[in-house]
Amino acid sequence: MASMMQPQIILLKEGTDTSQGRAQVVSNINACTAVADTVRTTLGPRGMDKLIHDDKGGTTISNDGATIMRLLDIIHPAAKILVDIAKSQDSEVGDGTTTVVLLAAEFLKEAKPYIEDGVHPHSLIRSYRTAGHLAIEKVKDLATSIEGKSLEEKKELLAKCAATTLSSKLIGGEKEFFASMVVDAVLAISNDDRLNLLGIKKVPGGTMRDSFLVNGVAFKKTFSYAGFEQQPKKFLSPKILLLNIELELKSEKENAEIRLSDPLQYQSIVDAEWNIIYDKLDKCVKSGAKIVLSRLAIGDLATQYFADRDIFCAGRVAEEDLQRVAAATGGTVQTSVNNVIDEVLGSCEVFEERQVGNERFNIFSGCPSGQTATIVLRGGADQFIEEAERSLHDAIMIVRRALKNSTVVPGGGAIDMEISKYLRQHARTIAGKSQFFVNSFAKALEVIPRQLCDNAGFDATDVLNKLRQKHASGEGANFGVDINTGGIADSFANFVWEPAVVKINAINAATEAACLILSVDETVKNPKSESAQGDAAASAMAGRGGGAMRGRGGRGMRRR
Repeated sequence: MASMMQPQIILLKEGTDTSQGRAQVVSNINACTAVADTVRTTLGPRGMDKLIHDDKGGTTISNDGATIMRLLDIIHPAAKILVDIAKSQDSEVGDGTTTVVLLAAEFLKEAKPYIEDGVHPHSLIRSYRTAGHLAIEKVKDLATSIEGKSLEEKKELLAKCAATTLSSKLIGGEKEFFASMVVDAVLAISNDDRLNLLGIKKVPGGTMRDSFLVNGVAFKKTFSYAGFEQQPKKFLSPKILLLNIELELKSEKENAEIRLSDPLQYQSIVDAEWNIIYDKLDKCVKSGAKIVLSRLAIGDLATQYFADRDIFCAGRVAEEDLQRVAAATGGTVQTSVNNVIDEVLGSCEVFEERQVGNERFNIFSGCPSGQTATIVLRGGADQFIEEAERSLHDAIMIVRRALKNSTVVPGGGAIDMEISKYLRQHARTIAGKSQFFVNSFAKALEVIPRQLCDNAGFDATDVLNKLRQKHASGEGANFGVDINTGGIADSFANFVWEPAVVKINAINAATEAACLILSVDETVKNPKSESAQGDAAASAMAGRGGGAMRGRGGRGMRRR
């Protein structure tokens, strides 16, 4: 009798939400599938765009998987893993963000019936990891190298990769125009890993075809003082001085006090201030520089002084733009004008100030080191230009990866179908339940060609059957979905290419994410942490409010 009256053990605080077991795994799978359904329709050249309206009233139109996932503000803890893999795919290779989310969700969807039937998640995880490893090895086998080609051939091949990426974007109609621009821009920065050397400047107005590439640096005209109009706006082979100091008269500090025994001494103090600024300006002129750029302000006195001596100056230049000018022209940013030698001055073939739309741009071209490039984007609506910038970022990343890894695979679902066929054949050699799980992994890979067909309005079942038959014949390894006709076509011959590293990274990240979500069988939601955050926020607000009241009382009211 005593053994039956066990005291109740309370481990967790009242109100703690716990859910565990098979139902929890299935719930996590359903959440991830729901997230994937959001971005599913954005895949491929016929993908749709999403319009996201945030709480601040801003609108974003995009079909970039990573951008959509970031703006969705997902709160489900398991579904957040899909957001993370989309971000990592974007930062690692730049494209394939929708692919990686779809693959992870499809792996989970295929695993769901087995979980419901009582299969232990670790059996699935083990088989998925094996299948993922085999799939990656197969991608490496099927990849074609573009090494050893001449520069012209390589540029053409890279432009094909860029065009494949851009075909699924909002600017897909002008993909050839932008693809060659992206390739030229990436080749301009050669082997430098710093992406910030490639600038993208947005100017509303005009058409997309008005966009242009500057083999050098271009930035918007900075705020200028009177006297700026008299400065020359074009130079050939000028020397460029880059500064990080102010060139203007400093006003006295508040409450500064100067004690004088003779009123005439005041004039000498004023003269000293003027002499300091004139000394700085004289040293800039004597350096031989025809263009003076500074990250800090260049005042009206300095602007007029330089204008009288046919020197161009610009103050408050953005840090990023100044660093790019330094990289391109071979100059060094100076923090003093003392001892300015020729070695620290930059140079370029042509400098000019040019009107672009409603803006004026300072353009440095023909730079000696040539380690930077700037794309000036034109277009109608602001949202359109923003999306064009995101699209170009993806294309730039893809071209950089293709240059570094120099292996490409056929796109259009061809590589996915070939891996799927390979894994199905491999599954037949496996004894036991693992055969089912590897088969499920293989089936999940078909989601890419199926979704491409669905988004283009074709009969996915019919096209997939044709693809399966072609790949099974042993001669159709490069065959994928033909978006234009609704049939199948040789993706490699049609130049629908993507870097092998995109596919490898996508399969690897999607497999890891699926395994991670399958391994979670309990979720504990602790109410204490939420209330603690609320209390902390409330106390902070109270502290601020109280402090403000005290401050006002102390300064504005007489104490009693």
